[in-house]
Amino acid sequence: MRRGIIKISLLLFIASISARTLHAQVDPHFSQYYVYPSWLNPALTGIFDGDFRVAGIYRNQWNAVSTPYQTPGFSADFTTNKNINLGVSLMNQTAGDGGFSYLTGYGSISYTGIRFGPTGAQRLVLGLQAGMIQRKFDPSKLTFGDSWDPTTGLPVFPTHDFLSKTSASSFDAGAGALYFDGQPGKKANIYIGFAASHLTQPQDKFDAAAGNPKLPIRYTVHGGVKLNMSETFSLTPNFLYLRQGSADEKVIGAYGQIKANNNTDFLLGANYRFNDAVAPYVGIYFENIVLGLTYDVNTSSLGKMVNSASAFEISLSYTHKKTVKTPATEFICPRL
Repeated sequence: MRRGIIKISLLLFIASISARTLHAQVDPHFSQYYVYPSWLNPALTGIFDGDFRVAGIYRNQWNAVSTPYQTPGFSADFTTNKNINLGVSLMNQTAGDGGFSYLTGYGSISYTGIRFGPTGAQRLVLGLQAGMIQRKFDPSKLTFGDSWDPTTGLPVFPTHDFLSKTSASSFDAGAGALYFDGQPGKKANIYIGFAASHLTQPQDKFDAAAGNPKLPIRYTVHGGVKLNMSETFSLTPNFLYLRQGSADEKVIGAYGQIKANNNTDFLLGANYRFNDAVAPYVGIYFENIVLGLTYDVNTSSLGKMVNSASAFEISLSYTHKKTVKTPATEFICPRL
């Protein structure tokens, strides 16, 4: 049992701090990626019908492991009447017995002045993002091979392994673009976006002897179409593709939105991450508040190594609606 726990803990720790050497995906991810738009694409900053929006999300992954991945995130973005939107976001992922932490803080800006069509409802949005990344761990919380007493099976000896650097902070920046058709009254409204994160390729150095490793650029393509089936029901098929280093992530899904009354909508859908998980989603939209729940059902062989543990997410977002609406400014937001 002890060896099994050690094996899992080492697996999580190595994956967290060494994936950069293998050029794999090292960024946290969310099943409800549409709730945390600044992580997905800075061009989504302020793309909603309102004055400002605040959102929080929490992800708990592999809770059968002694210290699971936990990822809370918070974002806020604001619209202006000058074709400029602004946003801020914070996220912190913790994992493993070694106190590993991945903390990010960004500011984002988007330009919405490129418009098409008779009412300007078709838009091309450009976005930029800049901030800091800090990754760290606590070696005092780790147990190394030379610490174990073979007689008692307990970690009683001090380790001779020495880790010269246990934290790294770097400036980071990204950019993105988004096209969407926000024309009201249409049967289908499409959207598609592209983003590149870590354009500065920040250094991710924990050990001076490791050379000069850099965080790989993460490329993101996302899109979908909102199909207005009736006055009370819409269906939104969507897709997401990520690539970071040699790793990629492919997601397809759809969700339906059912209008119960003037103040309440119900949301129901699912996403499928290829070779990884199925993520059913339920939510409720009440006035300007959206509550969403997702549970990942692991479908890969990795689930066997973590006792079939999956991931749970809960999100809450609030949009402050504009006090004055006119047909010229009202549009259909791209729903992700």
